[in-house]
Amino acid sequence: MSISLCCLLWARPGQHEGLIAYEDRVLELVSEHGGRVLQRGRTDGSGDQPLEIQVFTFESQSALDGYMNDERRLALADERDRVVARTELMHVTLNEG
Repeated sequence: MSISLCCLLWARPGQHEGLIAYEDRVLELVSEHGGRVLQRGRTDGSGDQPLEIQVFTFESQSALDGYMNDERRLALADERDRVVARTELMHVTLNEG
């Protein structure tokens, strides 16, 4: 059973470009784990808005777990901590059309 997720990301002050660069790197790994990035959008990050909004799917929970535990992704934890202030990840149901 496939899993669809929405991820909201807030950048640390002054780290908008750093968050985008970090996400560019880790999202390249999604397809290697049976996932697809369906949409990636940005706000200006002002107020309490997330800077980046992502919607993606994985073929299964084990595929998602494989991505989350990918050693290349985990090796970037220090960079992530430096640029990402907050993350919210939620399971969603996608509507066709």
